[in-house]
Amino acid sequence: MAKKRNTKTKKKWFTTPSFLLDERIRFILGISSSLFTIYLGLAFVSFFFTGGADQSKLDIQLLELLFNSGIRVENWTGKTGAFLSNLLINKGFGIAACSILYILTVLSIRLFGIKIQSLKKSILYTLLFSIWGSVLLAFLFVDSTSTSFLYLGGTHGYFISEWLISLIGNVGTLFIIIICFFSLIAFGFKNAVTHMKKPFKRKAKPEVNELELDEDEDDDAFENETDFQDEFIRDSIQIEESNNKQFEVELEEEFISELEEEDQDDELAINQSSEIELDVESDLETIPSTNKQDNDDIDVELTIEAVRVKEESVSINHAPMDDFDPTLDLSNYNYPGLDLLEDHHINNSEVSKEELESNKIKIVDTLRNYKIEITQIKATIGPTVTLYEIVPAPGVRISKIKNLEDDIALSLAALGIRIIAPIPGRGTIGIEVPNRTPEIVSMKSIIASKKFQESKYALPVALGKTISNETYTLDLAKMPHLLVAGATGQGKSVGLNAIITSLLYKKHPSQLKFVLIDPKKVELNIYSTIEKHFLAKLPEEEEAIITDIHKVIATLNSLCVEMDSRYDLLKKAHARNIIEYNTKFVKRKLNPENGHRYLPYIVVIIDEFADLIMTAGKEVETPIARIAQLARAIGIHMIIATQRPSTNIITGVIKANFPARIAFKVASMIDSRTILDSPGANQLIGRGDMLISLGSELIRVQCAFVDTPEVEALTTYIQKQQAYPSALMLPEYVSESNENLAEIDLQKRDALFEEAARLVVGSQQGSTSAIQRRFSIGYNRAGRIVDQLEAAGIVGPFEGSKARQVLISDDYSLEKLLSQVLA
Repeated sequence: MAKKRNTKTKKKWFTTPSFLLDERIRFILGISSSLFTIYLGLAFVSFFFTGGADQSKLDIQLLELLFNSGIRVENWTGKTGAFLSNLLINKGFGIAACSILYILTVLSIRLFGIKIQSLKKSILYTLLFSIWGSVLLAFLFVDSTSTSFLYLGGTHGYFISEWLISLIGNVGTLFIIIICFFSLIAFGFKNAVTHMKKPFKRKAKPEVNELELDEDEDDDAFENETDFQDEFIRDSIQIEESNNKQFEVELEEEFISELEEEDQDDELAINQSSEIELDVESDLETIPSTNKQDNDDIDVELTIEAVRVKEESVSINHAPMDDFDPTLDLSNYNYPGLDLLEDHHINNSEVSKEELESNKIKIVDTLRNYKIEITQIKATIGPTVTLYEIVPAPGVRISKIKNLEDDIALSLAALGIRIIAPIPGRGTIGIEVPNRTPEIVSMKSIIASKKFQESKYALPVALGKTISNETYTLDLAKMPHLLVAGATGQGKSVGLNAIITSLLYKKHPSQLKFVLIDPKKVELNIYSTIEKHFLAKLPEEEEAIITDIHKVIATLNSLCVEMDSRYDLLKKAHARNIIEYNTKFVKRKLNPENGHRYLPYIVVIIDEFADLIMTAGKEVETPIARIAQLARAIGIHMIIATQRPSTNIITGVIKANFPARIAFKVASMIDSRTILDSPGANQLIGRGDMLISLGSELIRVQCAFVDTPEVEALTTYIQKQQAYPSALMLPEYVSESNENLAEIDLQKRDALFEEAARLVVGSQQGSTSAIQRRFSIGYNRAGRIVDQLEAAGIVGPFEGSKARQVLISDDYSLEKLLSQVLA
């Protein structure tokens, strides 16, 4: 009786709800469940691509997220899909949360009346698998949270994994995970333990020489075994007829499938045996009759030898090789995440309607005072300036409005306005007026923008926002070189950091290398920590950030050698540019044994170019001009920056080869014309406000702000990852002076030769810069004196970053040597 009561209770517990008995309701629910499964699957897939851009929007309150129509997300399924994905993956079970799609699929099929699996067991074991999977992923990828927005194990797995590690350590946690895995397999699948134990129960078959068996014996054995299997199946079915029907069918199908697999294996073995014997017979027929013996042992040996020769003669078909992957050496490299950057525009204020109306009225009144009527005026609000577009009345001369620039600035009480007359392609006149409270454009918002994330540029550079609040990006590979100029403190260094940061966010270390030249020694030193990932330098140099003027000259000439070498490779490969060459190399159409190699882009950044020109002059300008003229096709691009935009610094050679230019605020219109060939840079408001000139196009952009702590966080993140053994080594450069040292005529030595020799021996420092400072002479003359000292045997040869060795130890030896040289 007790057993019946328990049965009744069980049936009552699993009674189907009455509304589900209606076939129409089940059909509607089945369709709804199926569509929701597809919707959630799309949300999961989109989350892996757009979750990083949506993280900042998912941290707000749920009600505000769902009901504020002004909030937009990148997820394909909208805010609901983004919220559910973040909830189930990041805040739930990580990637293992995708198993919920399996439960929904089973539920949908069951609602359509198709019973493929128990819903209760599906929910139970899927939930257990999700828990186990989240803990496993959190244990394996414990540092993934610092490299990406995605929590591979989810918050749930992270806390359980950390708790287990603190309790029983890493080894104990691993053992617990393995035990749970086998427990899930053992209880979740029928006969799982039997199948897992089967490899350990197999008995070794007696060794039989297959070559001694005849085909008839094989067929008899096969038939006997088949009969035995059929009889075994029939006996099994008869025994199971007394048991439950469902269990009987499942067991029968299991035995049949196993026996059929064994039959197929035996048939395959017999066929292979027959083929071997046929091959052996055909081979034996080709053996001369004189080699045949009556002895059975010898026959067996000959037979085995024939089989071996036959096997060796079989040709091997090699599968085609996969494409070369340049990122394979650092395949675990993780691109930086947005969490490394700060959101600076949180406290930004917007331009009020009162400010817009007030400026419009003042502009109209000022123009009317000079009898200039306008028919239309509209405003476009930017981050730092607002563009007021006016349409003058017929008959008004544009030059008359342009001459009123200072009067309009006076009436608006603005720092400085800029008149664009006319705006190209619009048929209007633009008046750019600074906002009272300019907005800070954070680098984080620029990097997170859809335009930058989906950019297909070879070298994408994100600079900031235009006057219409659009993200401004450009391709450095197409520019192909960039000149940056502006007065001190107007945002030039921040602009360089923005360029480098955007490239670090988009390129892999195998695809891009920087050559950083910093005469001031403090601006670019922050990037020294990523030397083994992204920097290039001369061989045997200790520091990758180049600060010494002599090393700058050697580095620039080394880049010229690299440029010539790359052009030789392109010539051999019949490629016109670096893109075609690398494509052929990736497709394995170029042989590395012939000198071919994957060519990364090289971006040369020179800060404070004026100091180099003043110190070295033509020795710096000549290689820069060569690189700027020729290096575009082979992937070497230059960015030079200076705070002194004068004609003796930005010479005609430099301007001719740097078509792309960025001008921050400068002091005078002359400086603006030197940079941009037009006025305007002198009317900027500073703090990152800049004009970008690309050919005939002049665009005003507010530079994105990236602070020093953000750059440090970015470089530290990259530094902690696996790196190459060293920085990319540029080819060694040997100066012509060293090659022609033997041709130096000491009879035509410099007038300061003897004094320089005594200075070098007295200080025991054979430095060109020391001679240059001591005698107040130019670098070229000081270099010639050092070459003469080397030819006289006073100093040793050039040794890269090391100082020249002084070969004379005292004044007596020097005077003796000078007497011989002067004789």
